[in-house]
Amino acid sequence: MTTSSENGGTRELSGMRTPPVVPAKEWQAAWEALHVKEKALSRARDALAAERRRMPWLAVEKDYAFEGPTGRVGLLDLFAGHRQLIVYRAFMEPGVGRWPERGCIGCSMVADQVAHPAHLGARDTSLAFVSRGSQADLRRLRAKMGWEHIPWYTLTDDFDADFGVDEWHGTNAFIRDGDRVFRTGFINGRGDEQMGNTWNYLDITALGRQESWEDSPEGYPQTPPYEWWVWHDNAETDPARDED
Repeated sequence: MTTSSENGGTRELSGMRTPPVVPAKEWQAAWEALHVKEKALSRARDALAAERRRMPWLAVEKDYAFEGPTGRVGLLDLFAGHRQLIVYRAFMEPGVGRWPERGCIGCSMVADQVAHPAHLGARDTSLAFVSRGSQADLRRLRAKMGWEHIPWYTLTDDFDADFGVDEWHGTNAFIRDGDRVFRTGFINGRGDEQMGNTWNYLDITALGRQESWEDSPEGYPQTPPYEWWVWHDNAETDPARDED
């Protein structure tokens, strides 16, 4: 048996213990059996996200500072006016990999997965990547790698140590009540493999996707699915849905 390769040729599958080739009816039956397990996994993910929404909050007491494209900013500024904030600690900095020519290859793969942040913005959520690379180096790398839709900030203090990301990558979730900021969630290790997708980002936040089907605490903001979806080039919802 052969399959197409990336350069247009073929490569042999001989030596691989591949599954059997079966008639369409048998294939459909196998898929339906697997689909039952896939749906169970989806429900388990929903239940885990619901439990995250009930995690206790941790008040952020320090005034953290970052260097951004326009100068020095605080943690509140990273919210960009939104209620929630997701911060990924990337290792784009001296001493890691081939910096400054390239950043950490794992963090680079994470950055490659990031959907347009306008979709998070539609759920009142901001995204930021932070590292210890200089703004000049980060600006060059953003342009080279096509990461210009991701806001990048330079760490200047103990933010990474205080939130468990000084020696390893990780994704922290925060929420604010006016000027008060709270840590509400944390993902690291292989959990970061799932990040980048808008849905998975929202699932680690305190408010979740904010859709009416979710199991959330009383009073949490919720709207019907689809109603908040936007086109990222202008962040407008579909007017046809508004007419329904």
